[in-house]
Amino acid sequence: EVQLVESGGGLVSPGGSLRLSCAASGFTFSSYAMSWVRQAPGKGLEWVSAVHGGGGSAEYADSVKGRFTISRDNAKNTLYLQMNSLKPEDTAVYYCAKRRLLYGGNMDFWGKGTLVTVSS
Repeated sequence: EVQLVESGGGLVSPGGSLRLSCAASGFTFSSYAMSWVRQAPGKGLEWVSAVHGGGGSAEYADSVKGRFTISRDNAKNTLYLQMNSLKPEDTAVYYCAKRRLLYGGNMDFWGKGTLVTVSS
């Protein structure tokens, strides 16, 4: 059974940093691309970032480019999102999602999310 469990969310001041983690199990983690997706209060889903199975290539939404860094540790079956220079508009529930293929594809499994609140 595929399981994705996010952690690391919380309350942070504007300009601060957080690192989110996503522990994966139930599948061969290194064989699949992974993504982070967020949902701000009252808004729809927004794709944030993606990384290939091998971890060598990453993509970012324009809204987070230069501030967020996605990475993965395939030995630990864990996906990360380092978030720096956080803004109030980054407030959202952050989900990690498994992709169907090594280099991308649709998202077929999701975690339950972790809440990030950026506020003074």
